[in-house]
Amino acid sequence: MKPADMRSMSEEQLVKLETELHTEWRNLRFQESVGQLTNNARIRTIRKDLARILTIRHERVLDAELGS
Repeated sequence: MKPADMRSMSEEQLVKLETELHTEWRNLRFQESVGQLTNNARIRTIRKDLARILTIRHERVLDAELGS
């Protein structure tokens, strides 16, 4: 998902997406450990999306603190 799309989401949507991605990432790591993983690239994509979400949420916190 692109950062611009994530920035247009509300805080609740970002938290929900973060939770879903984290759950999927956990399941993929488990599949990898037992040798059933077929799409290795998906792990990297999820990790990057999670990092983007955390960055956007942190930017919003900083903006709120500096704006006050």
